[in-house]
Amino acid sequence: MQLAAIWVYLASQPLLWLALTVGVYWLAKRLYDTAHGFALLNPVLVSIVVIVGLLLVTHTGYDQYFNGAQFIHFLLGPATVALAVPLIGQLPALKRNFIPISIALLVGALTGILSTVVLCRLLGMDGQTMLSLLPRSITTPIAMGVSDQIGGSAELTVVFVVMTGVLGAAFGVPLLGRLARRDPIASGFALGVTSHGIGTARAFEYSQTAGAFAGLGMGLNGALTAMLIPLIVWILGL
Repeated sequence: MQLAAIWVYLASQPLLWLALTVGVYWLAKRLYDTAHGFALLNPVLVSIVVIVGLLLVTHTGYDQYFNGAQFIHFLLGPATVALAVPLIGQLPALKRNFIPISIALLVGALTGILSTVVLCRLLGMDGQTMLSLLPRSITTPIAMGVSDQIGGSAELTVVFVVMTGVLGAAFGVPLLGRLARRDPIASGFALGVTSHGIGTARAFEYSQTAGAFAGLGMGLNGALTAMLIPLIVWILGL
């Protein structure tokens, strides 16, 4: 009874969930490093599972959790912009590869959107689920905005975004290591386009160059896909 009273008091403090989120992520990162970067133990995925479990066990609503941890959400924007910093040292390589990068960006964005539409229709998914899935390959802040704009569920979109990022981080580097012949520019850019922030973090583990171009791919794909999705939704009448 005394423990329950203590928890009720702590749960009413707005910084509790911020502290817990940071602490859980720190432990998850330690686990990830101990496992030598095993992709399925990605710190983001592990943290989500643990935090959701804590919310369920303590019967805490999402609004209450977000009220305490919203500072982390605020940092998503600055963190995304900061990924441009490593790219400064890669400007000569960016200029040399401008045309291939532009083509890859357009093809990657269209493939991500249209393949989602085809698969959703083949699997008989309902309209809102399809619309929530469309922005799955772009970074969370942009994906949530796009999902709301086209009539999807922002909450469901976040789940799909994380799943896409984790799968990309798990299988992207080994696959691209074969397909791209270990070219850090091609591999990094592809990871950023397909797997957004989680893939970009994985690319930085691969090399600094790969991480810089992954950040570029994530940013450009987010902007392009945010423009293409409403247009394609309108054209296809989704």
